[in-house]
Formats: sequence, C-alpha cells, structure tokens
Amino acid sequence: MTSKSPSGFHYFVHDGMHRDEKLQAGVIHELLNSDLVQEERESSVQWELKHSSGVIQLARLLAQKRGVDEELAVVAAALHDIHVIVHGTYKDHAVLGGRIARKILENSGDFSSAEINRIVRAVENHSDKHVYSEDKLSELIKDADVLDVCLYGDRLYDYKSERLRVHYMRRIGAVRAELGLPGKEKLS
Repeated sequence: MTSKSPSGFHYFVHDGMHRDEKLQAGVIHELLNSDLVQEERESSVQWELKHSSGVIQLARLLAQKRGVDEELAVVAAALHDIHVIVHGTYKDHAVLGGRIARKILENSGDFSSAEINRIVRAVENHSDKHVYSEDKLSELIKDADVLDVCLYGDRLYDYKSERLRVHYMRRIGAVRAELGLPGKEKLS
C-alpha cells in the first residue's frame, strides 16, 4: 500500500509527470515486469535497477556541472542499458540499445527528432570508453557509467582487455578530479 502526500503527488506515478520522469518510470516498469528470469540475464535485475538509478543521478550532476541539457542527460542515462534491461545480454548492447531507445522515444511523442538523435547517439556510443569525442552528451553518459561502476568498492567488472581497462581508469580519474574527489589507488 502506498500513502499519498496531502497533494496526492507521487514521483513517477502521477498524470503530470515530466517527459523524463515518464521515461524513467517506463524503464523501471520494464525491468521490474520482465519475463526474463535471473538465470537468463547476464546481470541481476537488482544490479540493473541500482546501476540505472546511479547512472541517472550521476548524469544529472555531471550535466549541471558541465552545462549539458540535464533532461536529455537523464533520459540518455535511463536508456543507456535498455538492451540489457529488455534482453538480458551485453552483447552489442549499446548499438542494439540505440534502436530500442529510438522506438521508445518516438513512441512517446515527447521528444523532437533532434533530441531523439542526440539521445540515441549517446546510448549507441556509451560503451566506446576508448573513444573521446566532442559530443558532450555522449561523453557525459560514458563518464556517468564508469563513475557509477567504480563506486561499488574496489572491484570492477571484466573489461575484455587491458586496453579498455586503461580507458575506464582514465575516465574515472578524470571525472573524480573534475568533481574534486581524491583519486582511487586501487581498482581491479
């Protein structure tokens, strides 16, 4: 049972939600109501929910710090792992997630084609941590993603190669410095 505030307002379940809130609520709904069982997923529903929420909040903060459109950053962050949320696998998840994100955004009717293109590009590029571009939204999503992963202790996930690990560590160090945080000496 949920209790309502005096005004009857609830985050993510009321009629007057902003477009980014509707999208976030839709991603959460997709994750919590998935037909995929844990054993069919490469990472748990719990992890995906925690990671998605973390990346969204970090994207919001980085957008404020960097002067990037906060709402688009939140939406791109919410959708960055949408392929994993829907299909449970990381194989080509960024590019495949871009296709899913495009459909979701177009079907919502809440975003212009220019906004959709920016968001989809950020989703499609978020796994390319070794690529540094002038696309501020894409770079922000990459940075929010790596920063979230480094906040769960001293272990990071499998990078597939030492070359990719170096880029993750470079991004983590740069974002921590940008935010005035001390460096982390040990991340495996």
